[in-house]
Amino acid sequence: MQTLVQLVYPPRCLSCGGLVETDFGLCTGCWKETPFIAGLACDLCGVPLPGQSDGVEHCDDCMTVQRPWVQGRAALVYKDRARRMVLALKHGDRQDIAKPAARWMARQTRAMLRENMVAVPVPLHLHRMLARRYNQSALLAEHLAEALDIDWCADALHRHEATPSLDGKGRNERFETLQGTIRASEWRTRMIEGRPVLLVDDVMTSGATLAACAEACLAAGATEVCVSVLARVAKDA
Repeated sequence: MQTLVQLVYPPRCLSCGGLVETDFGLCTGCWKETPFIAGLACDLCGVPLPGQSDGVEHCDDCMTVQRPWVQGRAALVYKDRARRMVLALKHGDRQDIAKPAARWMARQTRAMLRENMVAVPVPLHLHRMLARRYNQSALLAEHLAEALDIDWCADALHRHEATPSLDGKGRNERFETLQGTIRASEWRTRMIEGRPVLLVDDVMTSGATLAACAEACLAAGATEVCVSVLARVAKDA
């Protein structure tokens, strides 16, 4: 039956739509053109760093902005094909991207795992959720938790205030906009209290949204917070 399905609906590249050997994959050309993060990276946000090091390194942003989480990783640099895939997942109803994307995230995230860790997605406000019909971060969290064999909770956090789009806003404005807008859901506090939390999101730019979420988790009794994102915005060299 599987062979018959593949004959009728052959596997397609997630990025360009070309034929590939297996479902949920990238063709050779798109794989080469996708900016996966490998090698030295910031231990707090996952942005790639130049050179090599045997120790823990932090980028310029993470040395100047206090992060309320202890470690962070990203699978991709947010540009080129990676940016197009993230936008397709986020705004183009390409939910099929979430599972393979979570596998890419799992490769980077596995080293941060703690005992009894729970994956928690960055929440959407109800109005945005109704308009989009799904939370892309929750899809990533579900598949990432499956890949890492840990618990996850889709509604552990609640965005109780609708905020304007952060596109085009500076770092300080982003942090001010998100201040106090996210809380732990009262009926889900038991999923967070006394446990390490793995925050999951699609993109990290300034880290303002993740900071608001991390602070909400810590306020709800999380022992510590780590961050895993699909893509990290990086400054051009």
